[in-house]
Amino acid sequence: MNGTSIDNEYGAFFKMARERNVIFYYVGYFSQNIIAAMSDAVRLQLAVSGVDNSTRRKLFSSFVEMAQNIVHYSSDALTPPTQDTDQLRHGSVCISMIDDRYRLMCSNPVAISRVAQLRAALEPLRTMTLDQIKQAYRETMRSESPEGSKGAGLGFLTVARDASAPLEFNFQPIDADPASTMFHLVATI
Repeated sequence: MNGTSIDNEYGAFFKMARERNVIFYYVGYFSQNIIAAMSDAVRLQLAVSGVDNSTRRKLFSSFVEMAQNIVHYSSDALTPPTQDTDQLRHGSVCISMIDDRYRLMCSNPVAISRVAQLRAALEPLRTMTLDQIKQAYRETMRSESPEGSKGAGLGFLTVARDASAPLEFNFQPIDADPASTMFHLVATI
């Protein structure tokens, strides 16, 4: 590839990102250290952009929850499944502005066997009121972590609580990996 071709590709990418009001985008392997570094960048970008404190807190907490979800549950890992710490798992996260709202998106492959569990966790959140979500959050805080969960089970509740519209999600088959599907989650803040 020559320099002109690369310049054209990067120019087209940056033009598209600017047109779509992309504030932050990352695709690659996630770890706790990478999340910490991304969090610093997102926090600074939101502060410099003049985002009000309430919105900034909601964006930041939802961003962290989405990134943590990738580290905990992506089926594309560089680290062995038996390794419980310092995991490296693949996914993507994006923050953009659409009209006067922020849109957080994340994607990562998940094992087909997790689809029913994810649907069962997410589908009820789409129809719950904010008060119901807050009540479920409080109840989850007082209960034991769900079996198979690598956290307290608060991630989707946190994102749903901070969102200004119902969460959107879907699953897309991965032709190259019939044991996994691509999980997409979108929150509007």
